[in-house]
Amino acid sequence: MAPPQLTSEASVPETEGAGGGGGGGGGGSCARRFFTWEEVALRTGRIPPYEELWLVIERKVYDVSRFYQRHPGGARVIRHYAGQDATDAFTAFHLDKNQVSKYLKPLLIGELAPDQSDSEPNKNQSIIEDFRKLRSTVEKTGLLKPNSLFFSLIFLHIVLLDIAAWLTIWYFGSSLVPFFIGVALFTTAQCQMNWFQHDLGHLSVFSKSKWNHRLHLVIMCLMKGLAAKWWNNLHFQHHAKPNCFRKDPDLNMHPFLFVLGKKLAAELGVQKKKFMPYNHQHKYFFISGPSVMLPFFQFSVVYFSIKRKQWLELTFLISYYIRICLMYIPIMGFKCFVVYYSLTRILEIWCFTWVSQMNHIPMHIDYDENTDWMSTQLQATCNVDQSFFNDWFTGHLNFQIEHHLFPTMPRHNFWKVAPLVKTLCAKHGIAYQCKPLLTAFGDIVRSLKDSGEAWYDAYTHA
Repeated sequence: MAPPQLTSEASVPETEGAGGGGGGGGGGSCARRFFTWEEVALRTGRIPPYEELWLVIERKVYDVSRFYQRHPGGARVIRHYAGQDATDAFTAFHLDKNQVSKYLKPLLIGELAPDQSDSEPNKNQSIIEDFRKLRSTVEKTGLLKPNSLFFSLIFLHIVLLDIAAWLTIWYFGSSLVPFFIGVALFTTAQCQMNWFQHDLGHLSVFSKSKWNHRLHLVIMCLMKGLAAKWWNNLHFQHHAKPNCFRKDPDLNMHPFLFVLGKKLAAELGVQKKKFMPYNHQHKYFFISGPSVMLPFFQFSVVYFSIKRKQWLELTFLISYYIRICLMYIPIMGFKCFVVYYSLTRILEIWCFTWVSQMNHIPMHIDYDENTDWMSTQLQATCNVDQSFFNDWFTGHLNFQIEHHLFPTMPRHNFWKVAPLVKTLCAKHGIAYQCKPLLTAFGDIVRSLKDSGEAWYDAYTHA
């Protein structure tokens, strides 16, 4: 491997870390160091003897070996881009580039050599350039700016649903009809709160990041009984590398509960591994999918908060359960409350599972292929037809393609950018999939059946 190249300022000593001895410093040297993509690709932290973690943002090379554990968005999401160009991911996730530049400056160790392309040679440079032009257009036309009235009405209707659920039980009692009306109202409120906290987590409700973070903490912990940082840690990884096995935590159910994607399923079958009767997974998904996610969420939230010493979130989390108990137990009794609350949580997680998976499970699932940002997102996501009900019911996640391309875009602008995305996809021959809601739900089952059969064929015949 050729050593890093120095410019005419080579008489200035290099800092420790240039050319492979990196320790996360290097921003203070006057020497300009140049690297090739081959050198960057070796610094994933997984290729001996190189232990460093390097990534590229706008042709600048950063050593994040010591920083990634302190990354505010989570250690794993930044590690997933080690050895790769992270320019478009960096741009997509950060509202204020100037604010985060203070973290980058001390990590800078050099830049790409002049003869190196702006992104890895295996990527389609034309798609990258066109998408960045689209991103620039989106920024200039104000499509990343939130509408305060829209989100105020979203929050207001959630609060009204929550209050209506309690008033129904308080006024009419807990007999059969008011009980189920209360369950329906409370479940709907919690489902809609899922989508609202999702907006906050993506920094799309307020123009300033800090206000999104603060309200996200309140909504997630005090009004949902979950943890904001736990959600961020998992969800940002999903957006960074969607449907990439071992990088997207949404695929962690493979292979212990389901096999996902024909390639991974066949691979598991060839290895003669069987944890479940996968050829029947499309049948047991209806019960095991939602039922497993509920206890998993509750356990992982508490475990994460204690392990990361998130005492404020843990305190808010406990406060949520105290609040719910004080609201309902006095008016319906403890046993009735347990049934009421358990039923609403089951229905909520059932709804969440179907809505969140309809855009991804039927799509391409594989290991990280390090394709360009647009291709990565489009091959892992699909849309559902727009309608007032679909927009409301899914929290505008029926525009999953636009959401994944522009994670910080407020959801009320997805429909505006969709025609531009379709045009760009058509230009480059990239499939832009959009389907009816019920078809999307059915595709979950059909894809599970297909991957289960792929596993069974490999398991019995390989």
